[in-house]
Amino acid sequence: MAKALFFDIDGTLVSFKTHNIPESTIEALTAAKNNGVDIFISTGRPRPLINNIQSISHLVKGYITTNGAYCFAGNQTISCAPIHQEEAESLLNQSDKMGYACIIVGEHDLAMHNPNPRAMSIFRDMLNIFNLPELPLPHMLNQNILQLTPFITPGEERTILPLLKNVEISRWCNEFADITAKGVSKAKGLKEIAEWGGYPISDTIAFGDGGNDLTIIKAAGIGVAMGNANPELKQAADFITTTVDDNGIYNALRHFNVI
Repeated sequence: MAKALFFDIDGTLVSFKTHNIPESTIEALTAAKNNGVDIFISTGRPRPLINNIQSISHLVKGYITTNGAYCFAGNQTISCAPIHQEEAESLLNQSDKMGYACIIVGEHDLAMHNPNPRAMSIFRDMLNIFNLPELPLPHMLNQNILQLTPFITPGEERTILPLLKNVEISRWCNEFADITAKGVSKAKGLKEIAEWGGYPISDTIAFGDGGNDLTIIKAAGIGVAMGNANPELKQAADFITTTVDDNGIYNALRHFNVI
């Protein structure tokens, strides 16, 4: 039986249709916890924006956030990997030149730089997030930057990529990209939490639906793609379950005899 489960949030635990966690998923995670299995979150969201898992938060032992840049359990920081300051400033300078919005995730604060209606609409409609603070850029750059999320197309990403030598870029959808320090990924977060908790990698199962889940799906003992996952993730997964809205988590945990 698996000892640790890692779940992406949006499109995996939380439905894009209802913005809630299905009752079957709550039931499945409760049963897994009762069976002695530890539950972890693995998300691109920074800690301040994890606002949609209240119904299962009491079951969660720890978190991989900002695509692996910050991992924690309770009040204990497991790992923290900021972006080089020069590269963060370079990307934000491009935001000013090209006019794209960019979310800045600092170690202590989060802010939207160059906000525009398109960016706010994406977060409101897709992620059910309505209010992103606007803080002065000098204030944000006076702290470690864990992740930058520019609202750029894949074509625009290729334009700025030559300027960034020490970063990882992951893309959950075509509307924006998540940028973290070189070597940072959900897979790195999984390995750090596995070492922290004493879990053999072979006893871990990871669940996801998007491009930023690819590394953890490949790294886990078992990688599970949701039925609503993109084709690349499905190809990389060990198992494809049903969609988030069709009891996908419940069916997968039953399949692997976790519950």
